[in-house]
Amino acid sequence: MSRRNRFVSPLLAALAFALLALTVAACGYENESKDVVEGEVVKLGQLKYQVIFSRFLNPNDNEDSAYLVGQPSPQKGSNYFGVFLEVQNKSEETQTLADSFSIEDADRVTYDAIPSESLYAFPAGGKVESQEPVPTPDSTPQQGPIEGSLVLFELPETASQNRPLTLSIPGPGGPAEVTLDL
Repeated sequence: MSRRNRFVSPLLAALAFALLALTVAACGYENESKDVVEGEVVKLGQLKYQVIFSRFLNPNDNEDSAYLVGQPSPQKGSNYFGVFLEVQNKSEETQTLADSFSIEDADRVTYDAIPSESLYAFPAGGKVESQEPVPTPDSTPQQGPIEGSLVLFELPETASQNRPLTLSIPGPGGPAEVTLDL
């Protein structure tokens, strides 16, 4: 076998694999798993949820103070934690959003989302019209720095040591489990 042929065969195999990957992607392939990582889309019924970003929030930071409007100082040994979501309703009917969220740490301790008065708050249990996203276009959360709606938690400082943190989203065919990138 010539030296040239030794390089051509692996190159052709790599090109064939890349072409196959592009073909599958172009066909609208979707991961139907209900166990995803932050940034991936998960489908529950007719709604597609995506965790855009998650992080601890600092009440003394100008940006974060807008997310924490109306919240008292966190309990001693706790911090606020924000999960920012986008939801797409690609169906022809109005759909109902998840009405509750929880986070579970590696020790299997569960923390429920807390109510929020922020303009950025996720409208838990609300409706999303046909072919519409949440947050809605030109809304405060969609125009904000993260461009997502906030689900707020108060987590003990120890939670960041008990990773991974997993967000649970209830819904048809669910719940979905999203491993957060903390």
